[in-house]
Amino acid sequence: MPSKPLRIATVNVNGIRAAFRKGMGSWLDARDVDILALQEVRASTEDLQGLLGDAWDIVHDPATAKGRAGVAIASRHRAHIHRVELGAAEFDSAGRWLEADYEIGSKVVTVVSAYVHSGEAGTEKQDAKYTFLDAMEARLPELQKHNPLAVVMGDLNVGHRTLDIRNWKGNVKRAGFLPEERAYFDRILGAEGDPRYNDGAGLGWVDVGRKAAGEVDGPYTWWSWRGQAFDNDTGWRIDYQLASPALAATVKNYAVDRAAAYDERWSDHTPVVVDYAI
Repeated sequence: MPSKPLRIATVNVNGIRAAFRKGMGSWLDARDVDILALQEVRASTEDLQGLLGDAWDIVHDPATAKGRAGVAIASRHRAHIHRVELGAAEFDSAGRWLEADYEIGSKVVTVVSAYVHSGEAGTEKQDAKYTFLDAMEARLPELQKHNPLAVVMGDLNVGHRTLDIRNWKGNVKRAGFLPEERAYFDRILGAEGDPRYNDGAGLGWVDVGRKAAGEVDGPYTWWSWRGQAFDNDTGWRIDYQLASPALAATVKNYAVDRAAAYDERWSDHTPVVVDYAI
């Protein structure tokens, strides 16, 4: 009998305590997730363990500023090793980058939970975002050397292509869709029009969501709480699973767990869930 695929999910919870109050626990109970990457945790490790329960092994990197950012990885498997440093020593990446290795049968899978700065065009916030993206771009080749089975996932706060934002024309000068930001993803995945885009171009990483969905709008992963954005599906696809080629070749299913209705949402982001038959 074939073994069950490894189910890996990522979600920006927008504060995990609030998310659980709104129903995240019911989603998690029903989804049979093996490894869960979280962003914007905004809670203590004790809070995380209390909410998720003792069946989960948790590694957590809170932000330097209390109540901000925070990334974690929860797993049914104990982390073999985890790392939190990214970039130069003087760069504060706390709460935004967390790597962990998991032994799955005879193989090891490296998982990264990443929360890229939202940024603000023309400000120091945008400078910090570029510093982070520079460090991330430099780390990706090292990750593949460390382990050919790797996935970098989370709220990367950039829509790579026009397909990734419903109202892209009105956002070309806004953080999240600036040409300079999108160029990072061109280098990581390949540029639109490159015959090897998302299939060995750039640094070779594969955008699992785009590979699964094809050349269609979305599927979006974030919608503003304001107005009718959710009801009209006026969203952004900014939550990714970027897999190394070897891991991407094992993908069996990709899903965006969009809530059935506005009042059933427990975050402004939605989980992205991928099954890997490793």
